[in-house]
Amino acid sequence: MSEVVKHPKKQMYRMRAHSNPLNDAHFPVPLSPDHVDWAAHYPELHMAAAAAGVPPPQVEFADVGCGFGGLTIRLAEAYPDKLIMAMELRDKVTEYVKERILALRKEQPGKYQNCSVVRTNAMKFITNFFRKGQLTKLFFLFADPHFKAANHRRRIIQRTLLAEYAYLLRPGGLLYTITDVEDLGDWQRDRLEAHPLFERVSDEELESDPAAQLLLEGTEEGQKVARNGGKTWRHVYRRIPGPADQAAAAAAAAAAGEEQPAAAGKEQPAAAGKEQPAAAGEEQPAAAAAAGAGGDGA
Repeated sequence: MSEVVKHPKKQMYRMRAHSNPLNDAHFPVPLSPDHVDWAAHYPELHMAAAAAGVPPPQVEFADVGCGFGGLTIRLAEAYPDKLIMAMELRDKVTEYVKERILALRKEQPGKYQNCSVVRTNAMKFITNFFRKGQLTKLFFLFADPHFKAANHRRRIIQRTLLAEYAYLLRPGGLLYTITDVEDLGDWQRDRLEAHPLFERVSDEELESDPAAQLLLEGTEEGQKVARNGGKTWRHVYRRIPGPADQAAAAAAAAAAGEEQPAAAGKEQPAAAGKEQPAAAGEEQPAAAAAAGAGGDGA
């Protein structure tokens, strides 16, 4: 007879709906992404990678302010080959999500190994967890609106914070927001529109994005809004290449252009016989110079 898995009861972990992210809280903070114990979060995947002699997979999705983990669980189901990290400031809520994931893993062996949760303050420490360009999707669902003007600096979407999110998202990565507060939706849209490293994703494009469909139906807050017949404001933006990204791409292209002619110069004489070396010797440097100039110009 199989063991009955006990799932955590939400009522035992309830707290205030929101916390002040500017207050100091006491929890471990890694010095850098290299100091995060990723094997503790994704043990089976790390053991499998070690057995295969390959590097372990890296987190690509971050669910910031994950609440009770509804979206994180749905993302783990929809993207079984991607690692999802849920981030939550409230201690009891974080513990609930942790117990929920552990129960699902025990109940369905082999599943939900790709999601985990950590208690942290993403407004202060998100760059301590992820490297530059590591993330492909970043979620901010039903964030605290902080209605008072004096508290707007507590909002998770800010001009300065968007610079950090752009740093963590690789070009082409997506930042998702949704709220049931129109003023907050306008605030998020306006700041994303003003940032030079983000461009809006059209509603037509989002129709084919499974993650976009989960913003409402995949969260407890979204389901509550739907039951009450409320409205939501969804804004999704793509990380676009900036000058630094373009310079890095140009440098990589220039390096590749310099390596290819050199390799060709070594191989051609043996393959071409007596007549080719002179032609190859005359033409290859010019091609390399052209490739290098093209790379620098890009």
